[in-house]
Amino acid sequence: MRSSNPVFSREGSFSRESGYAGFGTTQTPPAGGPTATNPYGNNPYGNNPYANSPYAQQPQGQAPLTDEQLVEMYNAPSAGPLATGRMTLDDVVARTAMTLLTLVAAGGLAWFALPERNFGLAGGASLIAFVVGMVISFKRSVSPPLILLYAGLQGFALGAITKVFNTIWPGIALQAVLGTAAVFAAMLIAYKTGRIRVTPRYTRIGIAIAMGFVLLMLINMVASLFGADMGLRSGPLGIVVGLVGIGLGAFFLSLDFAAVEEAIAHGAPQKESWRAAFGLTLSLVWIYVEMLRLIAILRGDD
Repeated sequence: MRSSNPVFSREGSFSRESGYAGFGTTQTPPAGGPTATNPYGNNPYGNNPYANSPYAQQPQGQAPLTDEQLVEMYNAPSAGPLATGRMTLDDVVARTAMTLLTLVAAGGLAWFALPERNFGLAGGASLIAFVVGMVISFKRSVSPPLILLYAGLQGFALGAITKVFNTIWPGIALQAVLGTAAVFAAMLIAYKTGRIRVTPRYTRIGIAIAMGFVLLMLINMVASLFGADMGLRSGPLGIVVGLVGIGLGAFFLSLDFAAVEEAIAHGAPQKESWRAAFGLTLSLVWIYVEMLRLIAILRGDD
């Protein structure tokens, strides 16, 4: 059977006809040429030239290892991910907690420091956060300071927006937080129990729907700038759009879970846990904003 390895598949390499790498075969000399002989018959390396080297000897003053010591070394546990600098689930949880705490702290600052009507500040912080998020997404190396900066800016924007919503619909902030937590818990359980499997087909369909959703929201935003109302954020159609938005956020969470699991399985560097934390934070922010909008539509003018 011919090997697919280009080295092993060359003629005369590791085949029955050629012996072991061409050795052990009878060399047929060309007509009229000298008889072929084995040039390695008197190989000076047949004997170990390092046998008398001082480096091959046991260091002076150090007793050789006993059988018990060798057995103990053999049975010792191998180095874990923490010792080898590899990413673990605990690393992802810790970095995600740090990112979310930064987001919540910045949101609390905006809630208590800004006036009620603060759409300008919220929009400015959100725009800067978007730019920082794009830089993080396309940056090859992971930058924890940039990720924490994104969390701070996004938290400040969410805190300002949530205060406006909570002034109009008291208690909506807590409802949105609980709803986001419920979606996260449901997706985590569904993923861990195998109810949801992240396959290439699942990913392609979800990404296609997400691209269409984002494009539709951009068109709706541009139309609203010119005074047109497409009804995508109000009434029955707004409820449908809100549910689709939350569903897409849950889809993003499943991709995040799969990415974390794959990174740990492949021994990704510990620093990559920051990238995982960034992805989870993005998904949670998406779900929270869509939840806020959906609850506002459902509550109407109460």
